[in-house]
Amino acid sequence: SLMQTVNLAKKIAGSCVPVLISGESGTGKELISYVVHHNSTRSQGPFVKVNCVALSETLLESELFGHEKGSFTGAFSQRKGRFETAHCGTLLLDEISETPLRFQAKLLRVLEQQDLQRVGSNDNIKIDVRIISTTNKDLPREVAEGKFRQDLYYRLCGIRLVIAPLRQRAEDLPDLIWHFVNLYAGQVHRRINRLDPAMMELFTKYHWPGNIRQLRNVILTSLILGIGETLA
Repeated sequence: SLMQTVNLAKKIAGSCVPVLISGESGTGKELISYVVHHNSTRSQGPFVKVNCVALSETLLESELFGHEKGSFTGAFSQRKGRFETAHCGTLLLDEISETPLRFQAKLLRVLEQQDLQRVGSNDNIKIDVRIISTTNKDLPREVAEGKFRQDLYYRLCGIRLVIAPLRQRAEDLPDLIWHFVNLYAGQVHRRINRLDPAMMELFTKYHWPGNIRQLRNVILTSLILGIGETLA
């Protein structure tokens, strides 16, 4: 269940071991990563997220490692990277499996040596960052197929958490629904004190391809379009 995963995340938070969180899109990987950070000794430090899908290889390097003024076209000033920003905190590498192999080699060097060079600089900058990575792919298979570096996989996978899709966690549905009801009911000026049994039966049988993210959107729509104190 989700609560078991949350409790496990809290349990492993105390160490500084890297964590790899696997699960389908929308299962709550980012939420779990924040639980790890919030319950760690680094909770007073920054929590910095990088979406690896959204950035090209060049931008990934600049975003993570920073750059010096004039190091490439458009680098009009010196910029600290996300590693420096996350110093003494946690860095979330979201969808790490989408990074190119050449970049993976540079990332591995930074993780092993705990220092980095900004793009366009030869100066080493020491960093102290806990890494949490997420992926919606089967990384061991990606490694076997040569799409992801094995040495980087072992470096990132100090502890691996696998979040099951919502269709396999029907027991979590009531708690999740009430969570979203409590989150959004006030915004749409509705008081909900009951969940429609027919709706719950339908929800239990549905396969939820968008997982928790889809459930949240369905609940919000139901709150906006419905009337009365029963969510249907």
